[in-house]
Amino acid sequence: MTKPISSFSPLDPSSTEPIYRQIYWRFRGAITDGVLTPGDRIPAARALAKELGLARGTIDTAYSLLTAEGYIQSRGQAGTVVAPGINVRAPTTPAEQTFSPVKNTSVRNKAPVLPFQMALPALDAFPRKIWAQIGARCVRATRIPDMANPSVYGLESLRTAIATYLQVARGITCSPAQVFITSGYRNTLTLIAHALLKPGDQVLVEDPGYPPTRELLEHLQIQVAPVPVDQDGMLVSQGVNSAPEARAVVVTPAHQSPLSVSLSLPRRLELLEWASRQQAWIVEDDYDGEYRYISRPLPALKSLDRDGRVLYAGTFSKVLFPGIRLGYLVVPQAQVERFEHVSQTFLGNCPELTQAIVATFLTEGHFARHIQRMRKLYGERREATARGLKKALGDHISIDAQPGGMHLILRLTDQQSDRALADRMREAGIYAEALSGWSTVGQTHSGLMLGFANIDSQDTAEQLGKRILALL
Repeated sequence: MTKPISSFSPLDPSSTEPIYRQIYWRFRGAITDGVLTPGDRIPAARALAKELGLARGTIDTAYSLLTAEGYIQSRGQAGTVVAPGINVRAPTTPAEQTFSPVKNTSVRNKAPVLPFQMALPALDAFPRKIWAQIGARCVRATRIPDMANPSVYGLESLRTAIATYLQVARGITCSPAQVFITSGYRNTLTLIAHALLKPGDQVLVEDPGYPPTRELLEHLQIQVAPVPVDQDGMLVSQGVNSAPEARAVVVTPAHQSPLSVSLSLPRRLELLEWASRQQAWIVEDDYDGEYRYISRPLPALKSLDRDGRVLYAGTFSKVLFPGIRLGYLVVPQAQVERFEHVSQTFLGNCPELTQAIVATFLTEGHFARHIQRMRKLYGERREATARGLKKALGDHISIDAQPGGMHLILRLTDQQSDRALADRMREAGIYAEALSGWSTVGQTHSGLMLGFANIDSQDTAEQLGKRILALL
């Protein structure tokens, strides 16, 4: 790939130094400063002359100087590249030169995935070869109409594939028109808020609960009413009694986030009856409902909805990979027109090529097979991680029994701050989230949340547990 020259300083026609020397110095400076690195292609002389509006001979002269001094070399049809073996220094900004050491913030040098990282599927087990093959096919199949502005509601083939999948896997009967493609959970919740709520409305949320839910609603000037959670999920009666004017509730019924308990059937029915009576809305966040290890996945709350009060939010971030930034929302049939109107403003930011790849992944059966493999793999990794941690940490912890999900909850038997321990673990390169940080009403929820999907063995978990033990 040819490096752009847009970052080079501009040429000065009024300078006493010839133009070819200015070009020479700019390339030489870029190479010695590390902006251009060994092996990088530089623009062809003809292309650069056209871009700068100069004679070809001027560029040739500058390139000849650089070649003679060993900075660049020609590789024939492969182009001209920065010569290998040149000792260069990392690029610096003026502020860095004066005050601090150089820090490379290139995306190519991002921090690696940390052990126990939350909300991260087993990236090592993702079928990348199949994904790449589908991607290549979708690119080759791109037509001119596909390159125009995409539908803000989502690609029709993906909406149809999702509706079909939900009917089979989650017990939800819906038409493709009820499915709206979003760029993830936050985009989904924003769309719902703008379509159905207004500033000052009150919304019930689980406590402890997913922090971004509270943060986003509060940013939209919507009042958040926290509701306690026990072993059967949200305490519905307590919530509706404490906030009788609430216009909606956001709930994670399959695996409560973060406790992973399931909302019991009596409470599901109680919640549906309240929503019907109050003409309120239920937002069902089914972020990882596919991953249940003690029995088959529970039907979605949406499958019990007979009055059109439940909005079902799904995501591909947990079941495929977070970088895909793709989610979806199923709205009641009576609300389709309203959401189509609001979508004109708040949707339309999901690349159609990505949607086409996911649609093919679904329709060809790869998605269902991937879920089945991951359910088995996660069950094994969950048990292996729990055994390894228990062996290393012994009586210092207890691990909650959870029916599903992608993380473990470690309860600390020693009296210490889960937030302080989580901070120490992160400093040591081990990911952890403090359970107390997910609560807003000062309850005694204390513990560590550790993702297990990328822990490959009991031995790995045990070694990490020994590192945690040293931090206690």
